[in-house]
Amino acid sequence: MTEQNPPIQRMPWWTAALPALAWLLLIVLRPDALAGFGVAVLFAALVGAVFAAVHHAEVIAHRVGEPLGTLVLAASVTVIEAALIISIMLSAEGGNPTLARDTLFATVMIVLNGIVGICVIVGGLRHGQQGFQVAGATAFLTVLITTATLTLVLPVYTSSARGPIFTPGQLVFVSAAALALYGVFLFVQTVRHRDYFLPQIDTHDEETHAAPPSNRITLISALLLLVALAVVVLLAKALSYPIENTVRNLGVGQPAALVGGLVAAMVLLPESAAAIQAARRNRLQTSLNLALGSGLASISLTIPAVAAVSLWLGQPLVLGLGAKEVVLLVLTFIVSALTLSGGRTTVLHGAVHLVLFAVFLYLLVIP
Repeated sequence: MTEQNPPIQRMPWWTAALPALAWLLLIVLRPDALAGFGVAVLFAALVGAVFAAVHHAEVIAHRVGEPLGTLVLAASVTVIEAALIISIMLSAEGGNPTLARDTLFATVMIVLNGIVGICVIVGGLRHGQQGFQVAGATAFLTVLITTATLTLVLPVYTSSARGPIFTPGQLVFVSAAALALYGVFLFVQTVRHRDYFLPQIDTHDEETHAAPPSNRITLISALLLLVALAVVVLLAKALSYPIENTVRNLGVGQPAALVGGLVAAMVLLPESAAAIQAARRNRLQTSLNLALGSGLASISLTIPAVAAVSLWLGQPLVLGLGAKEVVLLVLTFIVSALTLSGGRTTVLHGAVHLVLFAVFLYLLVIP
């Protein structure tokens, strides 16, 4: 049987131009020498490179298919997030020991309350109720809750070290546990119970049924993805101190938490747009795969990467959340479990999540 649609043979020009421009600006400009203008230009280049990287990851994801495709997107997002966290951690004098905690907490809030809330409301307003696979959604949430609690809450209650931190041995153990859980989850998602993460209905969406990219386009996207990720890492290093210094000079809220929120928001922006667009097209399962997959990968893969750098360089790493953040985290987990336990969502579910997200944003500015 011949294919009705030929494989995609072209890619948008900007997906190659933006990483190339970012490399050029990185070589020519210096944020410390050009002050505000240089920082703004390089920051714009960083955002463009992030969008290009996610686009190329989506091309590869389309080629390999669901649910394996969302893993490519999640891995790309995690590389970008880890690079930003580590760069900013090492830029400050004496390090920034709370940045990983603040960024990962912000990631959980953005994913479970921001992205999920907007997707549910957008889909609910357009399609009424939307369905999804309960088994897949609860699998995501179970591992996410466990890993986030082990890394962000448990340090507050351990007694081997003073303060909300792990001893080196505890940090290694928790990092290994996070990787092990993620490995088992990948096995379940891609091999044993792959059908749990596939859409239940045929939405007749053009993008869903579009022909996959050709082998040539996939190879080019794979190469450009590496180029884009490399320039993102280098730009993150160049901009780490200016970003942190600018936020601190604002003099509002909690500067460290604001930096973490900014990092998480910038990294998740392209994935957020893709998830919301999928919900608008009545593909809530895809939206949840994108949102929850990015959040789970961030927790499970970023913590071991940051922990390895912390142990190698002897940098302190504060992971335990404060009491206010723990309350908000627990409430988010409870609401998310209720939302994802029924298999169908309405605008009411989305509204509750967005209220929690608004509380998170408000407390960043007025703690």
